[in-house]
Amino acid sequence: MEAITQLSYALDTFYFLVSGALVMWMAAGFAMLEAGLVRAKNTAEILTKNVALFAIACIMYMLMGYNIMYPGDGNGYFPALDLGFMFGGDNSVEDVLASNGETYYSGMSDFFFQVVFVATAMSIVSGAVAERMKLWAFLLFAVVMTGVIYPLQGYWKWGGGFLDAAGFSDFAGSGVVHLCGAAAALAGVILLGARKGKYTADGRVNAIPGANLPLATLGTFILWLGWFGFNGGSELKISDIGEANAVAAVFVNTNAAAAGGVVAALLTARALFGKADLTMALNGALAGLVAITAEPLTPVPLEATLIGAVGGLLVVFSIITMDKIKIDDPVGAISVHGVVGMWGLIAVPLTNSDASIGPQLLGLGVIFAWTFVASLVVWLILKIVMGIRVSEEEEYEGVDLGECGLEAYPEFTGNRGSGL
Repeated sequence: MEAITQLSYALDTFYFLVSGALVMWMAAGFAMLEAGLVRAKNTAEILTKNVALFAIACIMYMLMGYNIMYPGDGNGYFPALDLGFMFGGDNSVEDVLASNGETYYSGMSDFFFQVVFVATAMSIVSGAVAERMKLWAFLLFAVVMTGVIYPLQGYWKWGGGFLDAAGFSDFAGSGVVHLCGAAAALAGVILLGARKGKYTADGRVNAIPGANLPLATLGTFILWLGWFGFNGGSELKISDIGEANAVAAVFVNTNAAAAGGVVAALLTARALFGKADLTMALNGALAGLVAITAEPLTPVPLEATLIGAVGGLLVVFSIITMDKIKIDDPVGAISVHGVVGMWGLIAVPLTNSDASIGPQLLGLGVIFAWTFVASLVVWLILKIVMGIRVSEEEEYEGVDLGECGLEAYPEFTGNRGSGL
């Protein structure tokens, strides 16, 4: 019996680590997606942001975020702080055997899986503020976001806080991860303002195409792949028949929702614009994935496809609406992760009989309000102290040169009059 317990512990720990590695690979997906959807003159800077934010998230979550989100105790609203994780330690054989199955994976594997989620939430912010934000202001915000803002609302649900007690359901993070990242992004975009030339005085919206759509497409496929770890790993266990079947269902439903999102977004774009819009198709895939993340286990595959399809429909109209109200989001992150994240939370009771709409709306409202207000305060402080937007000249020349001193495509961006 002890041998079986140890084998199950090893298998579940290994599954957790592999799932975390898949989610870590999503960092590459975000980097490629964003690099493809910004102009060539801003590519090196956005890649720098994506690498740096991942490193900052790992350090800040180790120093304090993990123990805020998963404290040993707390009153449901504020955790009892214990910052001891940074000094290491894990389950002993005796602890695992004495737990009667309650401890079934390594504590270090849990941290690894959770830390890549934090980085995912911060990556959402990166694309929305692209092409005009100061690099160091963004990185300082990342310190606060990954160390405090994200972990506290994560504690309220996944750490056993008041949202969990109220019956709020969010399987893998449509709210805790995606809506949180989008709310932080929205606060930044409002204070930052639109890119020069995006909107005209007479209300017209000027499209600013990305420089590399093949790269954006590659990024989307990387994210699609990583999402199997994101949702599948959130089942937490695979070492018995019931859990193995559950993981398989999560994988199938995750894939089905993404497919539904692509088709719905393509059809919607065709109906509205008369053409197949690749960027809408890519965002449709991501929207489908975000929509199913709140509950990828209880739907049947057809239901998952339809939930994803609604996400794909919503994201097209949301992106159009954001432009009408002059919220400039170069990659559509606020629409994909925020608007569709809300839909994902609301859709949970449609297939999960243990969930109800009241707690879902409560969780949605709390996560958005906390993250938006806290982020707005931090962005505002940064704006007053050091400024958050580059100069008009730097924006015209490209933030690659102004913030990084190099260019991703020096052969193509040397002519500043080209507007690339």
